[in-house]
Amino acid sequence: MSEPVLELDALTKVYNKGRPNEVTVLQGASVTVAEGEVVALVAPSGAGKSTLLHIAGLLDTPDEGLVRIAGRDMTRLSDRKRTAARRDDVGFIYQFHHLLPEFSALENIVLPQRANGVSVAEAEARAMSLLENVGIGARAAHRPAELSGGEQQRVAFCRALANSPRLLLADEPTGNLDPGTSDRVFGALMDLVRGTGLAALIATHNLELAGRMDRVVRLDAGRVVGT
Repeated sequence: MSEPVLELDALTKVYNKGRPNEVTVLQGASVTVAEGEVVALVAPSGAGKSTLLHIAGLLDTPDEGLVRIAGRDMTRLSDRKRTAARRDDVGFIYQFHHLLPEFSALENIVLPQRANGVSVAEAEARAMSLLENVGIGARAAHRPAELSGGEQQRVAFCRALANSPRLLLADEPTGNLDPGTSDRVFGALMDLVRGTGLAALIATHNLELAGRMDRVVRLDAGRVVGT
């Protein structure tokens, strides 16, 4: 197997520490994802799934444990370095697309590239290529309100991959779609991920979709209980 892109080692996270309402969300959770591997994260509500994804995406820090991306220890970076690492190394997809409504599909994918110093011409060419790869190149000039739910989420996939991250994290990326649309959109996501060869950790309640990934990690009460 390829070298790990993501290594989460013995993560512990406690909220309201030392208070009567203290909650331990993660308890020694460990996950690795290799280059080119798509891993499903399956967990009941309240099991710590979103917290684990936020820590993996450098949006939160663990109380204990280590976070490595591409072999680099990211656990205690400064805010500035964490922001740079998120921008360069991590793509994130949410259940709701969070597209900017005043911009077209193409512009939504161009913007993160421009923030990363990419020229307009290069950013537009990559954005168009990504949209064509997920089958909606003809919708590039449309704003989110003019797109279907499935099309909006495909644009969100493209935006997450705009800066060629090493790691893709997704939190219920098709959870807001009907079953038929979910299946088609998930297929587009898998094609996109396979085509780039990046590492992906995708949280889902849908066991059928989880079964289409390379491996399933199960999280229960803050612990990884099996794969």
